[in-house]
Amino acid sequence: MTKSAAGLRGSSVTAGQRLPTFEVTITARTVVMGASASRDWQPQHHDHAWAVERAGTRDIFLNTPTQAGWIERYLTDWTGPYGRLGRLAFRMKTPVYPGDTLVFNATVREVQTDDQGTTWVDLDVDLTVDGTAVTECSARIAVPGGSSENPWKRGPDRWRP
Repeated sequence: MTKSAAGLRGSSVTAGQRLPTFEVTITARTVVMGASASRDWQPQHHDHAWAVERAGTRDIFLNTPTQAGWIERYLTDWTGPYGRLGRLAFRMKTPVYPGDTLVFNATVREVQTDDQGTTWVDLDVDLTVDGTAVTECSARIAVPGGSSENPWKRGPDRWRP
């Protein structure tokens, strides 16, 4: 994904709009570093033998916080530096293993402007591996409504999604 959306404005986002596709190849290092960064010491995220023999999976696999981080990166790469995540909910359906290419796609479900003038974009995000859905996600993200708006520079009462 490129940073071309850095100038994204709420007025340019429409329901039904598709976000650019983003792909990342998962490596064993990605899995282990994500788990260690989130202090998840469960062996299925770093010990291949344990994951295969004890957990019955084909290899180590991504943990929840690492997937959340990848989803957040995907969305904020689209919005640029002024996007602010308001809500994120996702359900992991199948594990993501080293060697998998994780493909991110999203569709704008709705665009709303709240009473304070913040533009909120509701999105449906799909993560797939080889065309199979591995994670389903919904997100709500604030984007600037105009060229002079920065959703990060609001009072504390403005942060409620």
